[in-house]
Amino acid sequence: QVQLVESGGGLVQPGGSLRLSCAASGSTFEIRAMGWYRQAPGQERELVAMENNDGSINYADSVKGRFTISRDNAKNAVYLQMDSLEPEDTAVYYCNAPASTGQGRTYVKYNYWGQGTQVTVSS
Repeated sequence: QVQLVESGGGLVQPGGSLRLSCAASGSTFEIRAMGWYRQAPGQERELVAMENNDGSINYADSVKGRFTISRDNAKNAVYLQMDSLEPEDTAVYYCNAPASTGQGRTYVKYNYWGQGTQVTVSS
């Protein structure tokens, strides 16, 4: 089991910045990637950014050039630096950690989630 705890959400004006943090604990050796999703009211949860263990990174097109994901493997943490925030970025942001155990016939995939942190961009 892996536990994820987020922090850093809040209210910010358009054009402002926020930094989200997520710390993992438990069976962190199972983790294969760490990243962020978000869900706005009435919308589906969507990928924001994900960094794999090999260092490769994926960003949603809507945040490219504005958001930066980073990981601190020594702290089992992932961060999301959000700059030039727009009202459309308002959502609950969830930390996510795809994980797996075993190999071959014993291979099992998991998908761990944090509790979510609210980000509101408004003047």
